[in-house]
Amino acid sequence: MSVKTFRGGAHPPGKKEAAKNAPVEYFPSPKQVVIHLNQHTGAPNQPLVKVGDAVTRGQKIASSEGKLMIPHHASICGVVKKIEPRPQSNLLDGVAIVIDADGRTETAYMPALDPFSCTREQAIERIKEAGIVGMGGAGFPTWMKLSPPPAKPISIVIANGAECEPYLTIDYRTMLESAGALVCGMAASLQVLGVKQGVFAVEDNKADVVPVLEKAIAEFLAGAGSGKGFDIGVRLLKTKYPQGGEKMLIEALTGRQVPSGGLPMDVGAVVQNLGTLKAISEAFLEGKPLIDRGFTVTGGACKTPKNLCVPIGTVVSELIPDVIDVRADLARVLYGGPMMGTSVPTLDTPVQKNTSGVVFLTSKEARFFEEGSCIRCGRCMRYCNCHLSPALMNEALLVEDYAEAGAIGLLDCIECGTCSYVCPARVRLVQRFRVGKVKLRAIMAAEQARAKARAEAQAAASPTAKEAR
Repeated sequence: MSVKTFRGGAHPPGKKEAAKNAPVEYFPSPKQVVIHLNQHTGAPNQPLVKVGDAVTRGQKIASSEGKLMIPHHASICGVVKKIEPRPQSNLLDGVAIVIDADGRTETAYMPALDPFSCTREQAIERIKEAGIVGMGGAGFPTWMKLSPPPAKPISIVIANGAECEPYLTIDYRTMLESAGALVCGMAASLQVLGVKQGVFAVEDNKADVVPVLEKAIAEFLAGAGSGKGFDIGVRLLKTKYPQGGEKMLIEALTGRQVPSGGLPMDVGAVVQNLGTLKAISEAFLEGKPLIDRGFTVTGGACKTPKNLCVPIGTVVSELIPDVIDVRADLARVLYGGPMMGTSVPTLDTPVQKNTSGVVFLTSKEARFFEEGSCIRCGRCMRYCNCHLSPALMNEALLVEDYAEAGAIGLLDCIECGTCSYVCPARVRLVQRFRVGKVKLRAIMAAEQARAKARAEAQAAASPTAKEAR
């Protein structure tokens, strides 16, 4: 099997040994969950419940009418204690529904639905109502990803099994332990899109999962997938960071490059996170909404590295010390991995739909470096997998020339952190890019609002408008 890759990238230490051999442990009964209303791309949801209401696991508790709408559901049985702002892993307080467990064990799932005999509209509605999002990062609603416009036909669905972020192993364990569910989720995605080709993309440091996936694929195609004509396979990728980025996967497997400002659908591809595929399978076969999340707990300050699955909204502090044992020399806690994760100030931060890991770092692992001045070495440009010029974007942002930074390619940056990792001067490139993006988008939105106001004023002052009045 040939090994594919992309240009650029880096090779940070994997640090996966601590948790990779730990089977997923289930922790089904937290005393309380904190379910934020904005765990997805798009407008925040509105509560469908009020303080004092009893809720059942799987019950819809928040929704909205926005274009990117997906609902959220109660992940435990209990009583709504509060609806108030609570800390979350993006470092912003967000409105959350706080539920205290009451000991009940019943569920309020939807009826099972066969994804291969229902209509496409029914399948899309099921995925939407299950509250499924991309579980690898931004939380983009999956139903929209599977609803591309007719002008953008899809030819391939890629399952992202690269898991290139250091420390994290939940995707690896999911491939070993839930391969059948992953294949079912892949096939359901193909069915909805009307596509035949699906590929599980796996880095070659996880080659032992290939026969497991291939066996699950063969069993599915001989059973439920018989006669569907699906072409599902496994491809190995070179172990390199950030091989798991959507643009990198597509380039490595197809040779296609997503255009500046574009999406995978612009080159006929859809990329799905493994957790998302598992959730799709559960939504159809069990009627279960997305209410549980698997993630890796690891790091040098973690005495009990493992892979966990907990109800969404579980607060990490509740898991300590009975489920997670932490060393006294804990210096930093990351939600996500060390390259793209966020350092959180409190362990009262809940697990959300896109929480792939909680990494407990010692002071040695969480080394703090003094930021120097750019020495014009060009390493950030050579290693940038998006073919950008990080040094030039940084110079523009330092003088607050956001238009120039945007022209260089700021909004095309995927914030993978490779440039910061290879920078000998320790320039905080990716942090500056994140802030710069927020400011640039605000400027662009203000300019659009002014342009709209001018157009409306001109239309109101036109002779035709005056005659109409």
